[in-house]
Amino acid sequence: MQSQSLAIFLDIATEAALAAGAIILESWGQLQIIKEKERSGDLVTEIDTKSEKTIVEIIQRHFPHHSLLAEEGGAIDKGSQEYLWAIDPLDGTTNYAHGYPIAAVSIGLLIQGIPRVGVVYNPFRNELFRAATGLGATCNRQTIRVSNTPKLEQSLLVSGFAYDRRETQDNNYREFCYLTHLTQGVRRSGSAALDLTDVAAGRIDGYWERGIKPWDIAAGIVIVEEAGGKITAYDQQPLNMASGRILATNGKIHNSLSQALLNTPPWGKWDNQ
Repeated sequence: MQSQSLAIFLDIATEAALAAGAIILESWGQLQIIKEKERSGDLVTEIDTKSEKTIVEIIQRHFPHHSLLAEEGGAIDKGSQEYLWAIDPLDGTTNYAHGYPIAAVSIGLLIQGIPRVGVVYNPFRNELFRAATGLGATCNRQTIRVSNTPKLEQSLLVSGFAYDRRETQDNNYREFCYLTHLTQGVRRSGSAALDLTDVAAGRIDGYWERGIKPWDIAAGIVIVEEAGGKITAYDQQPLNMASGRILATNGKIHNSLSQALLNTPPWGKWDNQ
């Protein structure tokens, strides 16, 4: 894929993300409809739908033969999966519905199944993160790089919890507490897209999560990798986006964070570690 083509895709993703971000800001504090999806706590608002409609219209206007996978509307198959846009029109809906200003638009393009273009826009901080394979990663057009933190015990991490956390023991609570004990802290923002951009910008040293969807992470994967970071499965095997699990770091703490996730002891067994 030529860099010129990737730059065009990146510009269209940027156009769509900025348009959707404007809708999110304009509607801030004016929600009329808040619904739960199939799982308790998994919310959707009319702004999710309106933002997604705007993004889809812009992408389809420019690339009518590309397929799409959007959080609210599902898959739109145009006959070829070579180009697949993964769209989260409002990542952080629960935050937004509660008036907590941490949310973003996330638009990623997979080419032959591999994330190649990513745009994440945080309208509340007016931060536009962009990346494409071989073109680097930027925030508001300024180059960004992952942190240089060398050790897990010196790191600041971020994670999240899946919507089914009430129903399964595989809920990340134990890992969250254990890594809080091992590091300088673990945060939870409520937006996987922003967690990944924080890793890319060097604000956070590592991120892991389970129960996520391709539209949550497709854009952020490109941004982290182009900022010099590392993305894998928990066990450092190549990432399978369909697995719902991701590990992203500055690269320097990747092995130690992976090992901590794979070897998290039972509750209360880490007091002297």
